Amino acid sequence: MAGSPESLSGQDVGSFAYLTIKDRIPQILTKAIDTLHRHKSEFFEKHGEEGTEAEKKAISLLSKLRNELQTDKPITPLVEKFVDMDIWNRYLEYQQSLMNEGDGKPRWFYSPWLFVECYMYRRIHEAVMQSPPINDFDVFQESKEQNFFESQDSIIALCSYLQELKRTVEELDEVQLKNEFFKFLQVALWGNKCDLSLSGGTSSSQKSNLMNSLEDLKPLILVNHMDHLWSLLSKCKKTRENAPIRVDIVLDNSGFELITDLVLADFLLASNLATKIHFYGKTIPWFVSDTTKHDFNWLIEQVKHSDDKWMSKSGADWEDHIKMGRWIYHDHIFWTLPHEYCAMSQVAPDLYAELQKADLILFKGDLNYRKLTGDRKWAFTIPFHQALKGFHPAPLCSVRTLKAEVQVGLQPGQGEELAASEPGWLTTGKYGVLQFDG
Repeated sequence: MAGSPESLSGQDVGSFAYLTIKDRIPQILTKAIDTLHRHKSEFFEKHGEEGTEAEKKAISLLSKLRNELQTDKPITPLVEKFVDMDIWNRYLEYQQSLMNEGDGKPRWFYSPWLFVECYMYRRIHEAVMQSPPINDFDVFQESKEQNFFESQDSIIALCSYLQELKRTVEELDEVQLKNEFFKFLQVALWGNKCDLSLSGGTSSSQKSNLMNSLEDLKPLILVNHMDHLWSLLSKCKKTRENAPIRVDIVLDNSGFELITDLVLADFLLASNLATKIHFYGKTIPWFVSDTTKHDFNWLIEQVKHSDDKWMSKSGADWEDHIKMGRWIYHDHIFWTLPHEYCAMSQVAPDLYAELQKADLILFKGDLNYRKLTGDRKWAFTIPFHQALKGFHPAPLCSVRTLKAEVQVGLQPGQGEELAASEPGWLTTGKYGVLQFDG
């Protein structure tokens, strides 16, 4: 597209994209292979010899994929029939049309990083799909569940805080309500640190009570538009009378981060800053820890059956929100396609139309930010609105900790200053943004 900088890619040796393709992605593939291997006896118990053969087949397909990646082979079309296969293969042809060097075939290190990383996860899914009867196995499920169980103390602390607050929320004045809203937003922001694709699938659980750290973490929010979100929702609350207020949350990681999103969503309902919350997750396992419908339901079930009274009360409330239609969960194949979001209205007009019904959309996490901005080499000071390239179904806000070398909307000199004092500031997840486009 005219006027857009080039995509981040692995051809920039030493860049985060390069290191991801060279080191992190093979590590994630190796972990997926190990996971399949460890479940060997379970597959045999369930499916007999057929299960053992399927496990071998999935492992050999993933090993082949790892080898293609490590030797920078051309990227090949998908072969297993699935709803999105044709869209993917068309996108691959489109990438091919952009190649102007070598044999004209997209390769791992020379294609846009966003595309090859998404393609890798899509190929993991294809390898499992090609191996019936274990074709519905989620190679990342164990890691996601472990993240949840290891974060128990933090989850109990959050649920306790939420439940205590809900008992008195009606009595809060405007300033107090605004402060609580800001707390829950920040909790949802820092919950995004728990990302298993960043850590290569090793543990990234939350051990401490986040509520106690918010003041210390505040200076690490590089773009902080919480005031804009408050103005928008409190205005809706004052002027809507009995009309609905809808907030959409495009989810990122399962486990602890998902808890922070559900706690925020519950607070929004309790405070009447929203009357309906729509959640969006992934149709297939994605970027190690991304939320699928199974993860969403599993997590609420776990919370509901906790031994802790406030945690189980939260789970029961959340289940009730779903039953009563106050919370609605959607998945859509667009979220696991490689397209940047400015293409959504063409590629997935039904999803775009659904998002247009929201009063506010919160996009959680790094992958969403990369897709919002096209994962390009933008200057740090380019306005967020410009980097969205026309994507604006409704007022939206990115809630992310920085784990990729793309960040826009900073003040002049802000990025350079950070780079001088902390070379890795863009990728460690230490810094965050609550970046709004109204």
